[in-house]
Amino acid sequence: MFVVTVTYTAPLDEVDRWRPAHGDWLNQLISQRLLLVVGRQVPLVGGVYLASEMPTEELDRLLATDPYVVNGVATHSVVQFTPLLVAPGLEGLKDN
Repeated sequence: MFVVTVTYTAPLDEVDRWRPAHGDWLNQLISQRLLLVVGRQVPLVGGVYLASEMPTEELDRLLATDPYVVNGVATHSVVQFTPLLVAPGLEGLKDN
């Protein structure tokens, strides 16, 4: 499993230009369960994703298609981890 942080590299007005396409991209990945959770950082300097277990190369390929990255307004940072303890009801996260 992966934690992905998104950091904006352009002013918010430039980021906002690509927000609809980025939202569509996120929704597609969530529907495929490739991303499990997405959200904005506070303060709004980027975002955070929780990504399913997959080969690192596959995640890199997916992240390279993010409209924010394609259009040069954000970068990603990835941390891979193995979930060991989860809250009740989230046991499926250990199986990803």
